Amino acid sequence: MRVGWVIADKAHTHPSTRTALRQRRIKATIPERTDQIARRKAKGSAGGRPPAFDPDLYKLRNVVERCFIRLKQFRGLATRFAKRAAYHCAEIILACIVLHLR
Repeated sequence: MRVGWVIADKAHTHPSTRTALRQRRIKATIPERTDQIARRKAKGSAGGRPPAFDPDLYKLRNVVERCFIRLKQFRGLATRFAKRAAYHCAEIILACIVLHLR
């Protein structure tokens, strides 16, 4: 499976992260930190242009975060007691079914 898009928070806005994503041809929606914006503006025209950021797409990140928080209610998933990946995958599917039925 190939990743097409990454939505991340400001902790992942380091230039090396953006470079690695760009080399793999993965689009990214990551907001810039205020110190990076100030540094870029201080350089003037040599600072380059700001990276692309889609605020509407970034709003969808919250849905995924809430899903992970709800899945962490299940102790076995949060601590990963299952030794095999197939068992862990089955636990995740069962937890999703339980959450869907609530």
